[in-house]
Amino acid sequence: MRPKKLGLIAALAAVALAPAVVHSAQKQQAAVTDADRKAGMAAAPALVQTAGVPCQVSDARLIGKNEDKKAKTSTTFYEVACSGQMGFVLQAPQGGAPSAFNCLESSAEATPGQESALKCKLPANSDPKAGLAPAIAKAGVPCTLENARALGQTKTNSIFEVACQGGAGYVLLTSAPFDASKAVEAQNCLNYDDAQGNIKCTLTEKATRLAVVDRYAQQANVGCTVKDRRYVGTSKGGDNFFEASCQDGKGYIFRVDNKGAVAQNWDCARATQILGGCTLTDAREAATQQAGLYTKLAKSAGSNCDVDRYAVFPPRGTDEVVEMVCKDGKGAVGVFKTNGTGQVLGCGHALAAGYKCSLTQDNGYAALTADLRKHNVKTCTVSNARPTGQTAKGTVFVEVACSDGYKGYLIEYNVNPTVSAVGATGCAMAPGTCKLPGNT
Repeated sequence: MRPKKLGLIAALAAVALAPAVVHSAQKQQAAVTDADRKAGMAAAPALVQTAGVPCQVSDARLIGKNEDKKAKTSTTFYEVACSGQMGFVLQAPQGGAPSAFNCLESSAEATPGQESALKCKLPANSDPKAGLAPAIAKAGVPCTLENARALGQTKTNSIFEVACQGGAGYVLLTSAPFDASKAVEAQNCLNYDDAQGNIKCTLTEKATRLAVVDRYAQQANVGCTVKDRRYVGTSKGGDNFFEASCQDGKGYIFRVDNKGAVAQNWDCARATQILGGCTLTDAREAATQQAGLYTKLAKSAGSNCDVDRYAVFPPRGTDEVVEMVCKDGKGAVGVFKTNGTGQVLGCGHALAAGYKCSLTQDNGYAALTADLRKHNVKTCTVSNARPTGQTAKGTVFVEVACSDGYKGYLIEYNVNPTVSAVGATGCAMAPGTCKLPGNT
C-alpha cells in the first residue's frame, strides 16, 4: 500500500555548480545594484525562453560570472523573478544551452551556516517557499505551508520537502523546471522515515509528524487516550492509515482521507485484514475478547454459534456485519444493530442479504434445499447458488443449481426484517435470468 521507494538524487545540482568567483562576488554585494538589474533584464528574458522556464520575467539581476581559465570556459549566472511563480537562477555557459534552478534549490546551503552564493536576492523572491503553495493545493493534501526545502532535481522532477502547520510533512514531486500549474504528487514524509533510500524529511521530527494520531483518535471519538503511535501506510487512493495504542490497553487503526479527516476506524480486534493489522497492541488477545462479544450477540439473536474466528464486512449504514466461524465448523453471518439486537444467517441465507461466506467450507446449501422443500420442490438438492438481485417490491432472488444436473430454481426471499423464503420458480420458467452451469 505504500508508494514505491524512489531512488532520487538528494544532492542539489545548483549548489554543486556554484563557482568560487561567484562566492567572492556575492560577498562584496550587500544589495542588488541598478547595473546588475539592467544587465539581468537585458539577458534574462531570452535565456528563460531558451531554457524552457515557465516564467514571465518581472525582475532580474546579474549574479556574477565564473571564468575557468584551466578549462577555458565562462559561465554567467542570473536571478529572475517571475509573475505568480517561484523565481529561478539561470546558468548560462558561453556557447552552451542555459539551465535553470528554482530559488529553493539555488538558495540551499552547501555547508550548514554558510549562505549559498546563488541565494535569490530579488525582493519578489524573498520567500521562495511561498511559490509551493499552489502546488500543495493542486496535490490536494491538507497542508498549511510552514517550511520547505529542495531535495534535488532529476531530468523530469523537482523534489521538495514541505512541513505543514500541525506537524505533517510531505515530499512533493513536481515538474522540472518547477511549474506550479503542472502535475504534482504529494507523498507523506512518514513513508520515508523507515525506508532505505536517499530521501529523508528533516524539517520536522518523526515524533512530531506522528503526533497527528492523537487528533485522529479524538476525531474518531473512540475514547482512546493515545499511548503510542504508528504510521501504517498509504492506499492507492491517497488515504493514510495510522495505528494508535491506548492507555487502557485497547488499540485502533484509523483511515484518514486526503482532507485530513478520519473516514473509518477499526479496533485492533477487527483490524487483522487492514494492512497486516495492529502491531502496537496485542491483537490476539483483543480478537479473543471480540470473539466472546460476538458469541453473546449471536446467542441474543437466537443462534447457538460459539464464535471461534470472525471477519468484519465493510459497514452498511449503522449495522455491524460479521462473518463468523463457529467452533463446530459451521459458518454464519451476524447482522447486529447498534441497540444490541440483530439476526444470524447461515451462509446460504446470507446470500439473500448480500453477503458471502469465505472463512469456512460450510456453504449453507442445506438451508436452501430445505426452503425448496417447503415450496413443493422435492427433487432438487442444492449444489450451487448465487444472488441475482432485488425486485421492485423489495424481495430478493437467489438462483440455485441442483446436484442431479437438471435445471435449477429461483428462490424468492423477504429480507426485511428477517430473511425468509416466500416462493420458488423454475429456471425453465424464467429464460435469460438463470446463469449458473446447468441452468441456462
